[in-house]
Amino acid sequence: MLREPARNVERLAEFLRCPFSAGEVAAGVVDAIVDLCSIDRLRNVQANKTGVTDLAVKKESFFRRGVAGDWSNHMSPEMASRLDRVVEDALRGSGFTFAAAAGDSE
Repeated sequence: MLREPARNVERLAEFLRCPFSAGEVAAGVVDAIVDLCSIDRLRNVQANKTGVTDLAVKKESFFRRGVAGDWSNHMSPEMASRLDRVVEDALRGSGFTFAAAAGDSE
């Protein structure tokens, strides 16, 4: 996703059977979605700066550094292995793959 965000947003739309039209791509709709979903943009949404969940969870709980590989500071190797298995099972047959490697920074 980090290497080719616009292409992956297009692939996701195709998978959901809602592909972007050539006009939407030319008008920058895909790039706008990538921008709106960026970690910097989400961090600056007012609700994310001041909001508190109904469960009284601090807003900081929803954001990490937003850097590839930072997961290893928050998950044990066992947790990562279990999550990898869950993702592989969920993606099986979808045409999507999970290509990130441990320590991958891109």
